[in-house]
Amino acid sequence: MAEVIHEMYSEEQVNARIRELGGQISADLAGEPVKVVCVLKGASFFACELAKRITSPVYMDFMYCSSYGDGTVSSGKVKITRDLEMPIEGENVLIAEDIIDSGHTLKFLTEEFRKRGAKRVMVCVMLSKPERREVEVPVDYVGFVVPDKFIVGYGLDYAQKYRNLPFIGTMEF
Repeated sequence: MAEVIHEMYSEEQVNARIRELGGQISADLAGEPVKVVCVLKGASFFACELAKRITSPVYMDFMYCSSYGDGTVSSGKVKITRDLEMPIEGENVLIAEDIIDSGHTLKFLTEEFRKRGAKRVMVCVMLSKPERREVEVPVDYVGFVVPDKFIVGYGLDYAQKYRNLPFIGTMEF
C-alpha cells in the first residue's frame, strides 16, 4: 500500500509561525548572542529559517543524534554520531529541533549542554506531540502542537523520504 500525505500546515503557515518564534526569541535574548544548535537532520530546514529571524548575533552549530533510526517510534536511547564543533561553555544555547515526541533526545541534550557549562539552555521546537511524551522536558518555544500522528515534511522524514516537502503533513501507511 502506498503512503498518503495530508497537509496539516501550509508553507505559508509554517513561515509565519517561524517569524513569530524568531521575534519572541529575539525579545528574550535582548541583544545577547546565541549559539543555535541544529539537531540534524530533521531540524535543518527549521533551524536555518529560525536563525534568519533572530535579531541577536547568531552562531550556528550542528549535532546529529537520533532515537529513531529508520523506524517510526523512539527507541528511547539517544545516539550521537556528530558532536558540536564549537564549545558552548558560558554561552546562550538555543536547541532547534524539528519535533519533541518522547522527549528523550531533548532531555539528553539539555542535560548534556548544562554539563558542558552553557550559560543558558533554551529549547525551540517546530512541533510538539505531547500525547507521546515519556519524559518531561521544559520547552521554551513551540511552533505547533500536533496530534499523535506520523508527521512528515519541512525536514521531518519517513525513512529519509519527504524531508523536502515545503509543508507539514500527516502520513497514512
